[in-house]
Amino acid sequence: MNYVTHPLIRQESIEERRYQLSVMLRALDANTMVVLPTGLGKTAVALLVAASRLYSHQGKVLMLAPTKPLVEQHLRFFKQFLLFQEGSEPQESDFVMFTGDTPPDERAAAWEACRICFATPQVVKNDCLAGRYSLADVVLLVVDECHRAVGNYAYVFIAQHYCTTARNPLLLAMTASPGGDQAKVQEVCNNLYIEAVETRVETDEDVRPYIHEREVQYIDVYLPEELQAALLALRRLVESRLARLAKLNFHVPKPDKLSIKALNRLNAQIQQRIRSRDPSGFTAASLHAECMKLRHAISLTETQGSEALKLYLDRLSAEGASSTGSKASRRLVNDPIYQNLVEEAGRWGGELHPKASIVCELVQAQLAAHPESRIIVFATYRDTVQTLVDALSGCGIACERFVGQASRDTERGLTQKEQIEILSRFREGEFRCLIATSVGEEGLDVPSTDMVIFYEAVPSEIRSIQRKGRTGRSGSGTIVVLVTKGTSDETFRYVSQTRERAMVQGIRNMSAAPAPVPAPSTPTTTRQVNIQEFDSAMSPATRNTRAPRPDVNMGPDFDPPGPAITVDDRETSSRVAVRLHELGASITLQRLEFGDYAIGDRILVERKTVRDFMDTLVERDLFGQIRAMADVVPRPVLIIEGEEDLYEVRNIHPNAVRGTLAAITVGMSVTLLRTRDADDTAEMLYVLAQREGSERGERKVHPKKTYRSIREEQEYVLAAFPNIGLRSARLLLEHFGSLKAIIDADPEELASVHGIGEKTAQGIWDLARRPYR
Repeated sequence: MNYVTHPLIRQESIEERRYQLSVMLRALDANTMVVLPTGLGKTAVALLVAASRLYSHQGKVLMLAPTKPLVEQHLRFFKQFLLFQEGSEPQESDFVMFTGDTPPDERAAAWEACRICFATPQVVKNDCLAGRYSLADVVLLVVDECHRAVGNYAYVFIAQHYCTTARNPLLLAMTASPGGDQAKVQEVCNNLYIEAVETRVETDEDVRPYIHEREVQYIDVYLPEELQAALLALRRLVESRLARLAKLNFHVPKPDKLSIKALNRLNAQIQQRIRSRDPSGFTAASLHAECMKLRHAISLTETQGSEALKLYLDRLSAEGASSTGSKASRRLVNDPIYQNLVEEAGRWGGELHPKASIVCELVQAQLAAHPESRIIVFATYRDTVQTLVDALSGCGIACERFVGQASRDTERGLTQKEQIEILSRFREGEFRCLIATSVGEEGLDVPSTDMVIFYEAVPSEIRSIQRKGRTGRSGSGTIVVLVTKGTSDETFRYVSQTRERAMVQGIRNMSAAPAPVPAPSTPTTTRQVNIQEFDSAMSPATRNTRAPRPDVNMGPDFDPPGPAITVDDRETSSRVAVRLHELGASITLQRLEFGDYAIGDRILVERKTVRDFMDTLVERDLFGQIRAMADVVPRPVLIIEGEEDLYEVRNIHPNAVRGTLAAITVGMSVTLLRTRDADDTAEMLYVLAQREGSERGERKVHPKKTYRSIREEQEYVLAAFPNIGLRSARLLLEHFGSLKAIIDADPEELASVHGIGEKTAQGIWDLARRPYR
């Protein structure tokens, strides 16, 4: 066994792999995307690069991963192998983990003391927006599962912020599957400031010695007669809806070609009709919604089974029977064909689809032959996960489900802490089979997993590669894909295979030639490869301070802080918060009871896109939401964002929309503003905050006004007290009737007024009685 050696890596702990050293050298020279098949040691590459950067630079390493279980996994790996100060044991404070469970104040303190931080990206994004700490001294940013760095995902903001504020920036991006869409891969590279791509595949000469055999089996499955009959009924329902759409002069797909892509093309036609105010567009939109529901039912029947279909039909029937159900649901559940299908499904006994029994047979056979095996079964839907857990448990096989955090209907999700505990027990062998949804596809490190079962084929090359990568890490593995004949399973099988090949070829085309690795010394029984030699071989300019890109700000920002804006912490996923940060606003993140943005103590802003505004009007309590905001501040503002026409989004009479706008602006005295997009919204908020700050200036209460009524004068005087705004002043005056009564009141009497806390009450009482000096 050959090992690498470095002052900051434990002796004889990391196996020397030439391709890892080659990738490491390239990654030390430029921002690099590393594409390695799962099991080839991307985390080990990150460790080698981190050790080299910490050895040659003063600063921190920040490692990001999309989920808490994956963050915790990286933390364990680095703690196991990394040292500090040339061989000394690290302190507990050297390693920190930031997730949403860590309070902000604790994160800020831990950041100052740590050498390496492992975090989920949204937490770091929020901290950067709020200015809790700086990334200026981060000498390496590691972005795991970097294929997520598209759109408004937090990776995009963090990379831009880091590369423009760090003194010595270097970014290492890692993924097993960046995707076959070259435009998307290029977007990822642009968003992460990638300058080089390093990739290896299992057939490469320097990789082949470390590849364990993985056998891929495809098992053909045939639908039973009952499910075939259900499919015929569902297709008849689809045909009737498509026929009605065709009569409305829409170009419709053939019933057997009802893909999501085809439905999206159909929806584009429908939206065009709606924009032109053609009444047929609204009828078509409802029919399209029925087609979407029916397509999902067909997919469940083909690939999941009778239990998943029955549960879905139950939910559809409940929705159609509800007074709040959509027209599409009500019309669908009243169709005689649908009703006959529900009746027939009620007579089914147990799971009819053969896949569930095949999974049980495969797991039993694997454990009989290899009792110490670990097996992961992947299924797309939670209903199927629970069906498989019940089936395997019924066969006497210890297994557990592994799903996301969200709770749906009566089914509870798993917290991230529960996910970590389940994975730990799975690694330790407390149970042998894990049944997982897509939440288990990225980054699960269970070295002894030697069988992975796909309950259904998936069309995504990224998901397919991630699933396959769960086995064959430290020994041979088996991958089994269940394919229902004559269904979308077959289509997805070939689609994912084609896309995987296209992805490999595309990345090959993007990657540059690998950096050379020094020739190894004469091998001995245990040879050490000294990474310190690589560090010293680099030029001093490269080792000590990388040349910055032209757009990099080499020092902290000493500009005066911009206007203060409080942002609701649920709004940080939007582009608005990012743009406010770019503009230089001083952002505070907190949970706001009302509104999305607070400016001073007078302005609350509720932001809604055009679609959200109309959906809230129809489906939720828009007036109650706006009224609650208007009741707590003197300057409530509603921003409607988007260039769409309010009158064309939903099938609502224009006069109803006009009435809504009149009620909000005149009836509730709410200022209404329209913006084009998220950037425009941010710039509007910035101007509002600037204006509010300049108007209030040195005045402690209100801007100058030439005339006030007696009522306004009383409000003015009381609102000048600490922590008393206009709303609280009005509440107190209405309760006590005069300023004198308020001044004479005890703190307990003041605090009894709804909306006045004990601290505020005590402040009024103290100030009114404090001697003037």
